[in-house]
Amino acid sequence: MHDLEIRDVAFGDASAACRADMPFALTVAFANVRPIAFDVDVSVGIHDIAGREVWRGQLRASGWDPAWLPRGEYRCHVLAPRLDLADGDYEVHVALWHTSAGATLKAAAAKRALRVAGGPPERPGPNVAWLLESAPGTVPVEALSWRRGPGDWFHKHFDHAARTVTSYMLGDAPALAGRILDVGCGDGLTDLGIAARWNPIELVGIDPFRGYERLPEILRAAHYPADAVPSCLRFLPADANDIPFPDDHFDVVVSWGSLEHIVGGYERALDEIRRVLKRDGLLFVHPGLFYSDIGNHLGEFAFARAEPYVHLKRPREALRELVLASQPDYIDRAGEFATPAQYWQWHTELNPITVPAFETKLRALGFEPWRVALRTHERVEYTPELQAYSFVDLAVGELYVSAYNRKG
Repeated sequence: MHDLEIRDVAFGDASAACRADMPFALTVAFANVRPIAFDVDVSVGIHDIAGREVWRGQLRASGWDPAWLPRGEYRCHVLAPRLDLADGDYEVHVALWHTSAGATLKAAAAKRALRVAGGPPERPGPNVAWLLESAPGTVPVEALSWRRGPGDWFHKHFDHAARTVTSYMLGDAPALAGRILDVGCGDGLTDLGIAARWNPIELVGIDPFRGYERLPEILRAAHYPADAVPSCLRFLPADANDIPFPDDHFDVVVSWGSLEHIVGGYERALDEIRRVLKRDGLLFVHPGLFYSDIGNHLGEFAFARAEPYVHLKRPREALRELVLASQPDYIDRAGEFATPAQYWQWHTELNPITVPAFETKLRALGFEPWRVALRTHERVEYTPELQAYSFVDLAVGELYVSAYNRKG
């Protein structure tokens, strides 16, 4: 049984006939009958009497990204001022799609006859407009994380980070169906995004600060169904320097924005990751880079946004006074608000990670790089205070690495 079912396919004028030079409208009513469906898509193709596809469009290709839909009823509208079709009989093919464990699946399909009359239009039809909306009684799509935009905390972690890890960097590898560990899981949103999409044997998030205890509250605010939390997901208040699992236990280890926060350095944490990760298992890591413009983790303060690399330009005591005297512009942390003193503590505990040194450490431990992605700053203004720093350290804003554990 698939997540999606087609309820109805209807033309705008309630008939199966239209004029080529007049507006065309098609509505696909469908339902998600499971607690949650991922990466939903609607495709519409028009075929001539010989079976050849003469037009095709898809919801996702039009710019929509329904990363997930909760249980409920939905309507997808396809709108065009006119059709670029000759007179004749056609067949409209509609299909619903979703993803599961990295695979794209056709969930449902339907066909409708269409007759075009009135002669071809004087010029080709423009781009077709698509619209997805919730039916009454279903959570409005505008309230879901992927419609609230990239600034939404839930979207950043449940949608963006989870898909970046599993698809972009780990290539939807079969190992994701095995045992997964997240080192420094925070509130657990990324773990939930991975677990719900892949349903692995086990996914364990560890974090000594227990931010994951707030996860139920975060889910309620985001309209995420409580019965869509997979049983394979669990959390532990454990430290990355002493991971409480035996050797070779996990198929995949993930670390997103955590290694820079481990007090005293990240070397022992990497040793522990190597130990609990199976030989030839997969590692994904996204460490914060201290010398980048965003590496100070003070971006929620106006002064840090106004003065790039402020943490490398100001004396330590002057920077401390500036932090403690300022009020951060809180990003959406789903209700978590830290004090300026906490921000300063986090800043002082940061490990000064650089790309060359991190690569050297990974290779020395036997990690074989698979995929690497770098995001660079558009431009670095070399003021006198920055002359001592390398091009790479200042220009590279983010590092993403996936690697195989080739330990002996």
